[in-house]
Amino acid sequence: MKEQISIRSATVADAAEILEIYRYYVEHTAISFEYDVPTLEEFERRIATTLDGGFPYLVAVKDGEICGYSYAGPFIRRAAYDWSAELTIYLRTDCKKQGIGRMLYEEMERLLQKKGIRNLYACIGLPEVEDEYLNKNSAQFHEHMGFSLVGVFHKCGRKFNRWYHMVWMEKLIGEHGEEVYSYGENE
Repeated sequence: MKEQISIRSATVADAAEILEIYRYYVEHTAISFEYDVPTLEEFERRIATTLDGGFPYLVAVKDGEICGYSYAGPFIRRAAYDWSAELTIYLRTDCKKQGIGRMLYEEMERLLQKKGIRNLYACIGLPEVEDEYLNKNSAQFHEHMGFSLVGVFHKCGRKFNRWYHMVWMEKLIGEHGEEVYSYGENE
């Protein structure tokens, strides 16, 4: 029997469980370019900031435990970019290749479309040559989810005494008609 996986909105009370998922990526991979694991208080603040900013922060729950999470935020904090969002996703290491990432991103996309977002962006570490700290799986996952490569920053991140590229990937999820006005445009 296949385990039931549900997607729900995260709360600040989920911070400790989500932080444990993220800890692995900070300590053992170059997927996150952070060197130090954030404190619980810092992670609670990050979740609260995302939710207070009106963006989704989702968790995947399997057998009563959080097995992955995804959140979105502003692409760039300028009014002209209000129809774009940046996404992030992390899965517990024992929960990969089970469709959980797809479930999180499909719900995230649905919620962001409802919010009026038209462009999604993902910032992804990418190795020149795969190693024990970073492979191409994240870029491949995003490509599988419909994202396209739009930019490469060569050897811009350094972790574990190695240089890594960073890429931007993009997915258009909404129409870009002239009917959208904001912040005093066309008045």
